[in-house]
Amino acid sequence: MQKEAETRLASANRESPSLKAPASEPLPVRRRFVEILLGGGLLASVVSFLYPILRYLVPPAPPDLGSDSVVAAKVGDLKRNSGKIFRFGNRPALLVQTADGEYRAFTARCTHLDCTVQYRDDVRQIWCACHNGFYDLNGRNIAGPPPRPLENYEVFVRGEEIVVRKQQGA
Repeated sequence: MQKEAETRLASANRESPSLKAPASEPLPVRRRFVEILLGGGLLASVVSFLYPILRYLVPPAPPDLGSDSVVAAKVGDLKRNSGKIFRFGNRPALLVQTADGEYRAFTARCTHLDCTVQYRDDVRQIWCACHNGFYDLNGRNIAGPPPRPLENYEVFVRGEEIVVRKQQGA
């Protein structure tokens, strides 16, 4: 009797199409949707980890200054032993009139962390307030954390205008 029950069960399994799925039948729609969702999430995670590393290894190109020369001020705008910040293209720049009346111009971005520098007339030096870095009136770094000197610009007086331009070998 037990043998007869086993035979009936085996034949029922062979005949029932719901118990056995053929190998060529496509996956259910919900399962396929979940697989696509998980795969997309994994891909997005990998890209979000690799993108900052690639941006670090391949830095962006330096921005163009826009022009080679700009009118920084009028002749009477600055007093002796004072400075003025002006725009040189898309960057800040610093125009200084020394105690001797000579004009000097530099980039106004500290070489340490790109903070904006300013002229301090009490010590007659260029000062970065972020980390107390100092530059002399030739743009050389003399104190604090700045690793490099400031970029110098050429200064010309043309009529009543003070014109600043990039140095010709830079």
